[in-house]
Amino acid sequence: MAGIAVAGSLVADVIKMISYYPQKGMLSDISSVTYGIGGCVANTAVGIKKLDPSIEVKSIGLTGKDDMGAFLRQKIGEYGIDVSLIQETDQAMTSFSDVMTVKETGERTFFHNRGACRLFDETNLHLEELDAELVLLGYGGLLDAFNAGDEEYGTSLARAFHDLKEKGIVTAMDVTSTSDAAEMQRLVIPSLKYVDYLIVNEIEGGMIAGIEPRDENGSLIPGVLERISRKIMNYGVQKCCVLHAPEMGAAAEKDGTYCEVPSLKLPKGYIVGAVGAGDAFCAGILYSVYRKLPMSEALKIGAASAAANLSASDSVSGLRSISEIKKLYEAYRAQ
Repeated sequence: MAGIAVAGSLVADVIKMISYYPQKGMLSDISSVTYGIGGCVANTAVGIKKLDPSIEVKSIGLTGKDDMGAFLRQKIGEYGIDVSLIQETDQAMTSFSDVMTVKETGERTFFHNRGACRLFDETNLHLEELDAELVLLGYGGLLDAFNAGDEEYGTSLARAFHDLKEKGIVTAMDVTSTSDAAEMQRLVIPSLKYVDYLIVNEIEGGMIAGIEPRDENGSLIPGVLERISRKIMNYGVQKCCVLHAPEMGAAAEKDGTYCEVPSLKLPKGYIVGAVGAGDAFCAGILYSVYRKLPMSEALKIGAASAAANLSASDSVSGLRSISEIKKLYEAYRAQ
């Protein structure tokens, strides 16, 4: 088996820079509109390829038979990524997001149409011909077909992860935030015993674990990432639960090891946009897993990859090679 495959959510991003996020009924100025690739199938795949062009990377997704689908295949392919398993359907349009990004802070809000991603299921993985050492399938909770119940495995997503493991593939999952913790748990937990690496942010991890990560002032509760990650490991994650928050990254491993790495201290004006930052962090972790690096090093690479992403308004323009990522980490590492 060779390389890394990223499967699931594939989205065309319409990125709109705004002066501020308005209250209902009010107006905010749009200063620019750009188009980009989005979803883990694009963002994480490109992040891995940018870190190390020698790694064979495959994107596996489903688009409509439309201009946005053609745009996604072309742009992803330009990075040297295998797009032969990005398929088309005439049953839905290509998934897209209007990404409303506040110019001053980089904060963003998504208005999302899941489109063809609603139909993406295990048949689209082409397991019989899939050649990969490591597969990320995401986003858990956002792929409607995978949310369906399964009598044997709990959900169709859990069945897919089981089948990937049966092929001897190392598995990883990313999820998406929801407003319903019980639904998050229902959709995600059945898969975890077939997942080697769960990579999520502190909000998502907290929802899965049933632990609130922040206090009433919005501050990260001391020690909470360790509590969350260790509880999630008890759900059956095979190797490691990785959490990322604006303040730090953290990882709990199967052998009981736990580590944290602070986020980089970026100078004022550095952050242009935050779209795709979580995917960039995930790319850094997957690169490190593939290269068999210790998790303490993986968290540094993940933190610097996310920081690189923040330097651009879209999801991939700020991404860099591993040598540049290491330099970035040393330049802005927390003292």
